[in-house]
Amino acid sequence: MRVLAFDTSNYTTSVAFFDGTAGHNISRLLDVEQGALGLRQSDALFAHVKRLPELADRLFSDIGTDAGFEAVGVSTRPRAVEGSYMPCFLAGESQARVLGAALGVPVLPFSHQQGHIAASLWGSGHMELMDEPHLAWHLSGGTTELLRVTPEGKGSVHAEKIGGTTDISAGQLIDRTGKLLGLPFPSGKHIDALSRSAQDRQVFRVKVQETTFSLSGVQNKVEQYHAAGNSPEETAGYALRCLIGAIVRATENALLEYPGSCVVFAGGVASNTLLRSSCAALPAVFCPPQFATDNALGVAVLTWRALHG
Repeated sequence: MRVLAFDTSNYTTSVAFFDGTAGHNISRLLDVEQGALGLRQSDALFAHVKRLPELADRLFSDIGTDAGFEAVGVSTRPRAVEGSYMPCFLAGESQARVLGAALGVPVLPFSHQQGHIAASLWGSGHMELMDEPHLAWHLSGGTTELLRVTPEGKGSVHAEKIGGTTDISAGQLIDRTGKLLGLPFPSGKHIDALSRSAQDRQVFRVKVQETTFSLSGVQNKVEQYHAAGNSPEETAGYALRCLIGAIVRATENALLEYPGSCVVFAGGVASNTLLRSSCAALPAVFCPPQFATDNALGVAVLTWRALHG
């Protein structure tokens, strides 16, 4: 039997299925005007409502409906902590509950963050870590958190924040750098591509206190670096080197407290080429980029595990 899943994050609409072995995810970024740094929640919610029927049609066209579905999973909030809420997740939740009622199957809620972790583990071929304590980075446009992940009942995971940024996120730094350079939003893949041509090795060393750091100062340094006449390629590389240096040092400090742990990288920023190469000496787990960015497949994996263990 199979399960369905929905995820309507701040900038991506996703639908997916999973059958315990194979999965299929269809996602599409929300449209953001050139020069803008995202969408208001009301606009994102409206965009998801318009987009979901199209993506569901594509999914069912690919996988068919004859075999039936035994549950519907959905991300209902950013993190599995009290007070975590964003209106955009209402779009996926409402669709999931209507579909669950029509099919007569349970609707299982998870957090967007739990889905990211599950997608990274499935995509990297390390599903065994779902049942073992490990560390994880959730690096995205809205979140830069270092997590201590432990198994939770019914096949899910519990994620406790143990570090990360105290202000702007990794994705925000990258997108603000992209805006500085006139790049489309979100800017992650464009900054990644530009940085591959960078030759300079200059870097601003971010102060890391155990596993915590601030990135607002990096934004100022990037602006100064670009204003000094450095090219878009060099500016992109400079921004990434500053950011990744902080992430690597925070990870090394965390491994002193949790020796022997694997470190799973999740979220759109985890698809960055320089980040992956910079973590070569760490016990790092990276998945293919399509499972690092926002997707519903991780929620589908969690849904299936909740039913089958």
